[in-house]
Amino acid sequence: MAAMTSTARPLLNRRLAEFGTTIFAEMSALAVATGSINLGQGFPDTDGPEEIREAAVRALRDGRGNQYPPGPGVPELRTAIAAHQLRRYGLSYDPDTEVLVTAGATEAIAAALLALLEPGDEVVALEPYYDSYAASIALAGGRRVPVTLRPHEGSFRLDLDELRAAVTDRTRLLLVNTPHNPTGTVLTRAELAAIAELAVERDLLVVTDEVYEHLVFDDAEHLPLAAFPGMRERTVTIGSAGKTFSFTGWKVGWVTAAPALVSAVRAAKQFLTYVSSGPFQYAVAEALALPESYYDDFRNSMRERRDILSAGLTAAGFEVFRPAGTYFVTTDIRPLGEKDGFAFCRALPERAGVVAIPNAVFYDDREAGAPFVRFAFCKRADVLREAAERLRAM
Repeated sequence: MAAMTSTARPLLNRRLAEFGTTIFAEMSALAVATGSINLGQGFPDTDGPEEIREAAVRALRDGRGNQYPPGPGVPELRTAIAAHQLRRYGLSYDPDTEVLVTAGATEAIAAALLALLEPGDEVVALEPYYDSYAASIALAGGRRVPVTLRPHEGSFRLDLDELRAAVTDRTRLLLVNTPHNPTGTVLTRAELAAIAELAVERDLLVVTDEVYEHLVFDDAEHLPLAAFPGMRERTVTIGSAGKTFSFTGWKVGWVTAAPALVSAVRAAKQFLTYVSSGPFQYAVAEALALPESYYDDFRNSMRERRDILSAGLTAAGFEVFRPAGTYFVTTDIRPLGEKDGFAFCRALPERAGVVAIPNAVFYDDREAGAPFVRFAFCKRADVLREAAERLRAM
């Protein structure tokens, strides 16, 4: 076979050149290679409710979703999503025109940004941010403008003055994530009201990633931005079944928004996956109808796991930022005499048999994120105790 002809132009689209392989793939591979406990990538080590898994099996056997489902998603799921938004938040959406099912939240984010941005548009995003945000903005030709959440009295907080100052005449869109990955911050009513006022004042679109909506702890409360004055018609809300029901491999996400916004997002989404997760859509429709006790038990279980891991990390010498939401704990490694999160995480499997994620991958300003490391606590309690013991021994 002839060798590929060399050209001066790189093969990879220059918009993606800065990203490379995701840190999640790298660290998960390292966990397998070293036999370490993987507290890096955010997936549970047990499946969700048995009755929902059986609902997927039933759909497969009944031939529901084995062929292409409808482009917007199966009607049963769209109806269940709309009912969920109305029941929990008082937000009324038309299942036929204001709900779109996607291949997980990651596709929803990509489709929304590809649909709503033109080259050169600025996107203000809360930093640190999930790595797909930056890649999706780049693919759309946009320019990301980070507003950094900074440590303050045991948590990471948003500076509203900094947010306002980041908006320019070129700003098209605010990209908001609450509950926030990786810091575990849950934006308050006052913070969300200020974001809403800014969006209305500057006539901005907002994409809000709310996939951890059911994982808020203690006194925190999840409030959808679309429910604030002036936001219903300018907000694309993204949700997902993977985090709430512990079936991350099913890749069932969704968008709720006004008809014009859903139509725009669907125009991009149809050329990404077109459709996906056929039988699983029927199962998720049943999951969304589970009684409130399911959500209470799920949240309580995760809070207990948060406390197990947080206590273990504190005992091991980390500074721990106790999360108000999500299933991640951010730590500062400087009390351990460390300062480089990348080096620390790459050495941790050999040193302690545990895998974590360096938060610097979620920052444009890598120095700002350098001393922070994220651990996932969506694992069994015995696994978390073992991980904590290994870290203490280190």
